Amino acid sequence: MTTQTNPTYAALVLRLGLGIMFISHALLKILVFTPSGTAGFFSSLGVPGWLAYPIMVAELIGGIMLVLGVKTRLVSFALIPVLFGSIVLVHGAKGWQFANEGGGWEYPLFLIVASIVMGLLGDGALSLRSLKSKTN
Repeated sequence: MTTQTNPTYAALVLRLGLGIMFISHALLKILVFTPSGTAGFFSSLGVPGWLAYPIMVAELIGGIMLVLGVKTRLVSFALIPVLFGSIVLVHGAKGWQFANEGGGWEYPLFLIVASIVMGLLGDGALSLRSLKSKTN
């Protein structure tokens, strides 16, 4: 491996990690909390309950797109408001440490930073785009 290819594999690892994280959070809302339960939670925060549905879709589809390496830059930046919303509406009042009861805001902030880095890096190795260009 040359130093010229290391960043592409680093981007791959970050892309997979972020994608899996977004997929798992979407599935938690869909399968464990249920869509209606998630909408109820959003309402309890003073946010329109219907907003839970596009958030779940964004997390699920965005996570899948990240895993596949499709529109990585766009998806990474587009999901930042979801993470920012989790800080402002849910975790911000719980303190810095995510280990605090209800989870603090350190983890969502780290995910924002990781998403910015992912957006700046781009697809990385083994993305659908990179695999497609190798077959042409």
